[in-house]
This record gives sequence, structure tokens and C-alpha cells, in this order.
Amino acid sequence: MDAIIKRNNVNVIGNGEQVILFAHGFGCDQHAWKFVIDAFTEDYKVVLFDYTGSGRSDLSQYDPAKYSNIDGYAQDILDVCQALDLRNVIFVGHSVSSMTGILAAIRHPEYFVKLVLIGPSPRYLNTENYTGGFEQKDLEVLFEFMENNYLGWSSAMAPAIMGNSDRPELGEFLTGSFCSTDPDVARDFARVTFMSDNRADLSKLTVPSLTLQCSNDIIAPLAVGEYVHRHTPGNEFLRLNAAGHCPHISEPEETIAAIRAFIQRN
Repeated sequence: MDAIIKRNNVNVIGNGEQVILFAHGFGCDQHAWKFVIDAFTEDYKVVLFDYTGSGRSDLSQYDPAKYSNIDGYAQDILDVCQALDLRNVIFVGHSVSSMTGILAAIRHPEYFVKLVLIGPSPRYLNTENYTGGFEQKDLEVLFEFMENNYLGWSSAMAPAIMGNSDRPELGEFLTGSFCSTDPDVARDFARVTFMSDNRADLSKLTVPSLTLQCSNDIIAPLAVGEYVHRHTPGNEFLRLNAAGHCPHISEPEETIAAIRAFIQRN
């Protein structure tokens, strides 16, 4: 079990008994939660980790075959729960981690009591009768840019993903996170994320969940959040005032209030 703690750079802080497990999105690590976790450490036990290949995880343990689909990342979540013997966990996942959290909760619902999904998307590609936000040709251009100039891609994409162009320091924060990620892992993770299709999994979730939707989110537009809400049993939907794809960074107080209101309700 110590191997998992080391592999995923697991950190446990806080004074409470109820566990909140925070799972970062693509191109980030547990540092992305720095603006919200202090609001929960007084009353909860906060568990932070980095997916294998991200942040300060053990990069030598990254297996391209295992992490060639989202299931590999969902297994990281389950491994952390098993290593710490966690039960009745409140899971908070950003972006692609919304789906990894759902997959983990479908496989082992006994580990989880509630899921908070920040900017979730079960499919990023547009298809017949479904708006995901991206066309195939758009993603191919994105992947080619990443392959040829990862740092340039990071500098261009991170501010666009963050939104809030009037506060460039937010885009710089996300750019720094993207640029510190191993380029090969990032390219793999991007393909896994943007080519995934987990729409059929939504109906299998039995754990209560909350979708937090931002405005002007170029990664997970409003139609996607509404789709998640309609197709996920027991899902609540809240549209935030926050803009962009990272409200836990751009509007932490609003995000904290939304999470707290949901997890404190019986």
C-alpha cells in the first residue's frame, strides 16, 4: 500500500472524519486545489493525489498501455481508496476526473457517498443528436500542435481553457501547470480525454452527484452539462456565475459554497 501512496503522491490533511477526495483534471496536479482546500480542512479529512504521470507522482510507474483509456485513471482513484481504507468518500473531480470518478463509483459504489462533478463531459466530439463542443478536425489540429510544440500549445491553450482574459494571472497559473507536465504523458492523456465516450456509463451511476456548470466553458459547454444532468440518475445541476473551465481556480469562493451546500445536505 505504501507503493500506491508514493506512486500517486498521496497527501492527507485536515481534522475531520468525513473524507473528501479531490481529483485534478488534465494537465494539472493536486496543486490546482490550493484555492479551495483550506475551506474544508477544519471539518473534513482532505485527500489529495496526482494521477500516475502527473505532478509529483512516480513517473517510472506510468504505463502507456494501462493509461490508454480512462479506466486506468479510474483505477488510480480506487487504488488510493484501497490504500487508505476509505469508505463513504465525498469525491470532487474536475473535468475528465468527473468521468473517472463516475467510473470508479460504478465499479465500487461502496467507497463513495457523493460525487461533485466540475465541468464534466462524457464525450467531447460532436455527433448526431449530441453536442460535445469539438469536431474531429479540430481535435486533430490540437493533437498535431501538441506533438510539434507542446510548450507553445500549453501557452496558447491554457489561457483559453481558463477564460477570464481580464485576469491573465489565472491563465498563467494554468500554463505553468501544463508546462510542468511531462509532454509525452500529456499528449497521451489528451487523446484519452478528448477521444473518450462515456455517455453510456452515466445511467449506471447509483451515487448521488452534483454537476457544476460554468458559463463560456470552451471545454464543456452548457449543452454538455445539461446532458450529464438529464442522463445521470440522482444528479443535481447548478450553473455557476463563474466563467471558463476552472471555477476552483477562478472563483474559489463560489465553488466552495456550491460544494459545501451539496455535501452538507442529507
